[in-house]
Amino acid sequence: MRYWLMKSEPNTFSIDDLQQRPAQTEPWDGVRNYQARNMLRDEMKPGDGALFYHSNCDAPGVVGIARIVREGYPDPTAFEPEHKHFDPKSRPEQPTWYMVDVQFVKKLARTISLRELKQYPELAELALLRRGNRLSVMPVTEAQWQFILGLEGDGAGVSGASDA
Repeated sequence: MRYWLMKSEPNTFSIDDLQQRPAQTEPWDGVRNYQARNMLRDEMKPGDGALFYHSNCDAPGVVGIARIVREGYPDPTAFEPEHKHFDPKSRPEQPTWYMVDVQFVKKLARTISLRELKQYPELAELALLRRGNRLSVMPVTEAQWQFILGLEGDGAGVSGASDA
């Protein structure tokens, strides 16, 4: 089992949106960065946990937990000319872009803000905190996962981590 942090702008797709989807599951489409694509395509597997992170908002931070429920497969939005994620170079027979399906596990009792995450030396190597890292999908170590969820406040995050 591996762990990830997946960013989404809450005005585009939020943790609440994921929770309200049928089966609380949604394809994670629209990723258009080769490094992130490689993680989606090659590394993410069903059962992996994901920290759901709201970005580009007033209070960026970790807001919930999701689970990968389908491994990487071609992102069909790349093939749809009318779609905002269309890529004319990507072809169904030779796709460029991939996605995974994620499922809601839990909304955190509070947002664990980016500002708060930056305070802890235990998270100094967290990819999210590295200067210049703008990836929407990034790996998280098990120790980082446990530490971040332990910040939730009531201790439920650490025991809940094994559920993801």
